[in-house]
Amino acid sequence: VGMILENVSVVFKLYCLTVMTLVAATYTIALRYTRTITTQDMYFSTTAVCITEVIKLVLSIGMLAKETGSPSRLKSAIVEQIFFSPKELLKLSVPSIVYAIQNNMAFLALSNLDAAVYQVTYQLKIPCTALCTVFMLNRSLSRLQWFSVFMLCGGVTLVQWKPAEATKVQVEQNPFIGFIAVAIAVLCSGFAGVYFEKVLKSSDTSLWVRNIQMYLSGIVITLIGVYMTDGDKVLEKGFFFGYTPWVCFVVFLASVGGLYTSIVVKYTDNIMKGFSAAAAIILSTVASVILFGLQITVTFASGALLVCVSIYLYGLPKQDTSKLTRPDADREQKSKLISV
Repeated sequence: VGMILENVSVVFKLYCLTVMTLVAATYTIALRYTRTITTQDMYFSTTAVCITEVIKLVLSIGMLAKETGSPSRLKSAIVEQIFFSPKELLKLSVPSIVYAIQNNMAFLALSNLDAAVYQVTYQLKIPCTALCTVFMLNRSLSRLQWFSVFMLCGGVTLVQWKPAEATKVQVEQNPFIGFIAVAIAVLCSGFAGVYFEKVLKSSDTSLWVRNIQMYLSGIVITLIGVYMTDGDKVLEKGFFFGYTPWVCFVVFLASVGGLYTSIVVKYTDNIMKGFSAAAAIILSTVASVILFGLQITVTFASGALLVCVSIYLYGLPKQDTSKLTRPDADREQKSKLISV
């Protein structure tokens, strides 16, 4: 019993994209709020990331239970597809490991680059995702769609543009290392997303089974992250040190956002995910204006306009992206693409 019919309606796709966008925007604001309140008891962000994975795992098991319909079927599905298929588990630990590398590279890049420069270069993950989609999924994009992808890239850059402040940087910065780190993070982002999409769409395995497989390795990797980053402090102060209702809310939003992201990737594609993320940035900035009294700049307004136009241009996919086409049927399209 599929939770959703395979030929998903446009309404459902729009619903998922909208929810994902709203959740992401709320998450950004709530996260900013929890990281800026000046209290002594700041929570460890690494533990929050780990708990998020655990909640996503629990929610996915819940959804799988709903999908299989009976406890015995749920048990057999978990035993067969998770415990007795280590190969599949390894296959889905790839995105987790790549995302872990990406997060570390982002951190390294931010330590060596100005925040504005980092935000701009990091947006290259949008065209990079589009390239990965073309090469890894044998899919083609029209000229207009390519144009809208780069337009989105430009729009997001303008939206996140912050005038370079004369920061008194205590640490010695190395821009070269920073740019290399951004390049690796961008490649990781594009590859991991499209790889997950490929795994989801190239077999009939339930989305929730795939999620469980991915979050199991995610938990292991984020636990290693906690140990390596805040190991001593966590042992001293406790895993849940500094957790307020707001922090719990942030963790909850991150979990729900993660699940909706996987639905969006399965039924639309990674490029749509990028557009959704851009819309979320705009929403959260507008909300920051209202909540934190942020000033809207000309660059933000023009960037927001570019993003909106590019989303409109990219449009709802002209082809069904919830299935992978066979490579041979795509040869002609590929040759067309190369001649563009």
